[in-house]
Parts: sequence; structure tokens; C-alpha cells
Amino acid sequence: MVYVFLAKGFEELEALAPVDVLRRANIEVKTVGVTGKRVSGSHGISVNCDITINEAVFDELEGIVLPGGLPGTTNLENDEIVNKFIDYAWDNGKIIGAICAAPIILGHKGLLRGKNAVCYTGFEKELTGAHVLDRPAVRDGNIVTGWGAGGAMDFALAFLEAISENEELAKKIARNMRCSS
Repeated sequence: MVYVFLAKGFEELEALAPVDVLRRANIEVKTVGVTGKRVSGSHGISVNCDITINEAVFDELEGIVLPGGLPGTTNLENDEIVNKFIDYAWDNGKIIGAICAAPIILGHKGLLRGKNAVCYTGFEKELTGAHVLDRPAVRDGNIVTGWGAGGAMDFALAFLEAISENEELAKKIARNMRCSS
């Protein structure tokens, strides 16, 4: 199971592109409302989440996605339960995806030390110890990062490849969706 955590002020494309791509690939994914069952994004688009944060369970976790957006990223970082899921995923070698501003959460936790990573322009100094690259998405081990809404499909496909451990599946989904990547 992949959990996509949504907190008030999340960036809609960065959250929903991975959900869409993963579901096309038959990967089980649920949107998790951190600030309620219905969560409003940074551009006023509301999403009815599959479950709330209190319904999420560790035992079925294979990966997590942290969308960016403000104040969505801040709301994720300040949530104790989200942090427990990040720690659990890290400690158990699960796939952790963060895009736009959200990689700063991983940087603040020290999870990017020595890793290649990307983020939204201006947040690079928050990626403590990371080798910051200039591309839409990058995977380094169990961490997948993306630079923002414009690279949401690249991020979603990189996350799919990481979670499925199947490059051909990611390429097939990209072809079917007519993606340029």
C-alpha cells in the first residue's frame, strides 16, 4: 500500500499525478487526509480522501508520497503521525517520495545526507547534506524527489518504477499516457 498524505494547502498536481499513475499500474494507493477527510489544496481544489490519518496503518505500508505546496508542506512536517510514518518507512527501507517543497521535510530529518535529490527552487539549502541536482525527478536508493508541479509526471513515474521495481512497467504507463519522459 502506498499512502499519499494530503494536508491543507497541498499542491494538487503533485499529489494526484502519483495517485493516477499508481492506480493505472494497479498499485494499491490511498489518499490520506491529514487535516480531515476532505482536504483543500493550495489552488482551492478539494479532495475527498480515501482515509484519514487515524485510519492509516503501518503494517500494510510499502511507500509514502509527500506532496509539496504551501502551507501543505508545513502542515505535513508539523504532524506527529506523518513523522511517525516517515520514520517507519525510513527504518524499514520503504519507498519515500517527496516533491517540490516537501523534500525539506526529509532534509530536516537528515534523511538526504549523501543522497542525490531535487526540490523546488529556493529550498535547496534545506536539503541538509544532499547533492542537489537540476532535473525534474531523481531516485537515490529508497528516496524519490521531484522539483515541482511541472515535473509531477516525471516524479510519479520515477516513484512507480521505485515502488514496483519494474522499469518496463513505468515505461509502459508513460507510453500509454503519451508522456514525453
